Amino acid sequence: MKRVLLGEFMEKIRLKLKAYDHRVLDRSVVAIVEAVKRSGSEIRGPIPLPTKNKRYTVLRSPHVNKDSREQFEIRVYSRLIDIISATPETVDSLMKLDLAPEVDVEVTSMETK
Repeated sequence: MKRVLLGEFMEKIRLKLKAYDHRVLDRSVVAIVEAVKRSGSEIRGPIPLPTKNKRYTVLRSPHVNKDSREQFEIRVYSRLIDIISATPETVDSLMKLDLAPEVDVEVTSMETK
């Protein structure tokens, strides 16, 4: 089941998922984990990464009253999933997944010993 590259090196796929809504992100993570387990590859994670908060402060009034301000916040939730010993079946099952459009997926491939 394991795919070996260049002698003792194995291929590892790292997925970094980001979303503004943690519920949508968690549903996507569950779908990815199930697909990877069905294909027979080993998985590490999901590892929750720190939430990034962006806060914007704007004046409520267009002219005066600098003391009157309003704050808005955007939270970006992130998860990290490592797929160890990825097989072609694993990659095919990940490509066929239909994830929510709100979820940003960043894929990196690396070789490990």
